[in-house]
Amino acid sequence: MALLLAGLRLWPKLALREQAGYSSALYSSDGVLLRLTLARDEQYRVWTPLEQIDPRLIEAVQLYEDRWFAWHPGFNPASLVRGAVSTWSGDGRRRGGSTLSMQLARRLYRVDSRSPLGKLRQISAALWLEARYGKREILEAYLNLAPYGGNIEGAGAASLIYFGKRADQLLLPEALALAVIPQNPNRRGGEAWPVALGHARGRLWQAWLKRHPQDLAPSQQTSLNLPLYLRSAKELPFAAPHAVQALMRQLPAAQTTLSLHMPTQRTVERAITQFLDQRKGQGLNNAAALLVDTQTMQVRAWVGSANWFDDKIDGQVNATTAKRSPGSTLKPFIYALALDQGVLHPASILKDAPTAFGTYSPENFDGRFEGPITAANALVRSRNIPAVQVSAKLQQPNLYQFLKLAGVSQLASEQHYGLALTLGGGELSMEELLAMYAMLANDGELKALRFTADALGPAKGQQLLSPEAAFITLDMLRNNPRPDTGRPAFPRVAWKTGTSWGFRDAWTAGVFGRYALVVWLGNFDATSNPALVGVQAAAPLFFQIVDSLRSQGLDAGEVAAKAPANLSRVEVCAASGDLPNEHCKQLAETWFIPGKSPIKLSTLHRAVLIDGAGHAVCRPGANIHEEVFEYWSSDMLQLFAQAGMPRRVPPAPARCGVAGAAEAQGDGPRIVSPLQGASYVLRVKQATPLTLRANAARQGQVYWFADAAYLGQAAAGKDLSWQPPAAGRYLLSAVDAQGVADTREVSVEFAN
Repeated sequence: MALLLAGLRLWPKLALREQAGYSSALYSSDGVLLRLTLARDEQYRVWTPLEQIDPRLIEAVQLYEDRWFAWHPGFNPASLVRGAVSTWSGDGRRRGGSTLSMQLARRLYRVDSRSPLGKLRQISAALWLEARYGKREILEAYLNLAPYGGNIEGAGAASLIYFGKRADQLLLPEALALAVIPQNPNRRGGEAWPVALGHARGRLWQAWLKRHPQDLAPSQQTSLNLPLYLRSAKELPFAAPHAVQALMRQLPAAQTTLSLHMPTQRTVERAITQFLDQRKGQGLNNAAALLVDTQTMQVRAWVGSANWFDDKIDGQVNATTAKRSPGSTLKPFIYALALDQGVLHPASILKDAPTAFGTYSPENFDGRFEGPITAANALVRSRNIPAVQVSAKLQQPNLYQFLKLAGVSQLASEQHYGLALTLGGGELSMEELLAMYAMLANDGELKALRFTADALGPAKGQQLLSPEAAFITLDMLRNNPRPDTGRPAFPRVAWKTGTSWGFRDAWTAGVFGRYALVVWLGNFDATSNPALVGVQAAAPLFFQIVDSLRSQGLDAGEVAAKAPANLSRVEVCAASGDLPNEHCKQLAETWFIPGKSPIKLSTLHRAVLIDGAGHAVCRPGANIHEEVFEYWSSDMLQLFAQAGMPRRVPPAPARCGVAGAAEAQGDGPRIVSPLQGASYVLRVKQATPLTLRANAARQGQVYWFADAAYLGQAAAGKDLSWQPPAAGRYLLSAVDAQGVADTREVSVEFAN
């Protein structure tokens, strides 16, 4: 007999928990129930292991239903006799004689036990159940499948629905109530305060005290006398709907703890609602936000739209996974790559001037040009032309390759975007953008977002930027002034806005404290709205969220960021961004990456010997004095004049033999268009010419050649159009009247 029993126990069989479908219960990281779904058979049923059920409930169930559960083989003859006598004696009182094993067998095998034959079948099924499964497995299955009224089954689901808490968080009065409901679920469950439930719980309480007399305390007795409110399934929460909807399809576990933090989630939701209420007059009616803890990479708040239930804004669409144009939010990564590739440092001087990149002529958002501008200011002030100039100089990786390495999906070919990718010509999701901004806070290491709280250990990632470039980029972004005060935020916030073409999307992304946050405003039908400007719409909402989190103590403030060891501070000439020569008096301090950052001696300020007539001379003498001039190129001089800040034009250089020739060489033309080594694809039908331009400190004509062929002439700083006769590689030369030349090789292709 023992061998037979052992064989039945060891024989492969379906686990009891696998004989029913279960609900999905999703919780926040702080233990708040977010959503409880129905099982496939429209029942609320949450599988809960015994160790996650209050031991008092387990004991109370056995005390009330089956005191001899641990010892009987599946049925209790004495209980059956008492039940039969009370049922057929005609005294009007019915007492069940079924053990927990018999009740479980009836539910699993759908046995109709209302007749004597049915009762025998139930006993047989219970014996079969006990022969194959252990007592612990049977007790666990009973507690998860017992009826609790309506379509509620199991103590786990009943505890969540009736009391709003998990089964291991019950108070004694609640545990005793759950213990008695399964015996008569239709009368004892589902009402605010069923009288039958109160009477049954009172009887169990008396039996409980015989075992646990220490529980007879005044406070315990008072709590048992209070009305017991049972909640309805209609009162189940429906929190963080976009996060839950997106994740519950991916997470197979019946009970899952998400990384969301409910106080943080509610704060972000409330900030969005309040902001949109204030901006209704501007036609702003939808927004989304995604917040991640950069130290753990756990997403702490996820709002996919302003209102899940608002069909007018397609509220059930999830903006966090939708592909949208990011506008200028990609610019920080252009500058970070440039820092790593030695293209610039924060104080490098860039030119914000009309520029053509082949057939592409970008413009600034405000339609103005600032002239010379530092890289840091160009990033903070979101100047388009400097950003495109910097992007054009990137090598391996360029911006497109970087986005691919960062996991941005569904990108078209690199040729499809060209340099327009710099200004948001591609599309990416909020999740992808958030991971990239979190990378800046993680020393250039890209790490995947985490959506559950059970991920252990530090997140591992891919190093896409150096720690030095990431640090400097964040440092530059922290100087971006808040839209409401006009000053950098304190505690500091590193942030950047973006506006998509046609005013369809307004963005702000940034890093503060230990968080990275991305905010989006727009319309899911891509409707244009002039109010959808990053700095005017998304930035105020971004800072409303930041301020709300900080005021409630949900962000610890600025995290101390230590500069990487391989990073230096150097003094440069403020006007040129180069090492100051003796004539540069205005200095600025900037970050410098040894071995990477470009550095040379500044030649912008030059001392010139001037005679009484204002002409340059070669030697000192009577009435000769020295003056320092700034040697700006012709296009910069023109921009300064247009801005109302004209610069003094240096005098024509004196002819001083070999020294004069060397000086003339430094003043010679410098080709700025087309780009060195670039490949230009021209349309055959449109016959679009290339734009040739050379700047020079010395005014005069510049003569252009392609290989040995003369192309024409144009003044320094002016454009010359050239239509290449055929595809191929050309060596372009720009030569001034003194014979000083600059050369550049380009490749030309033709397409229909």
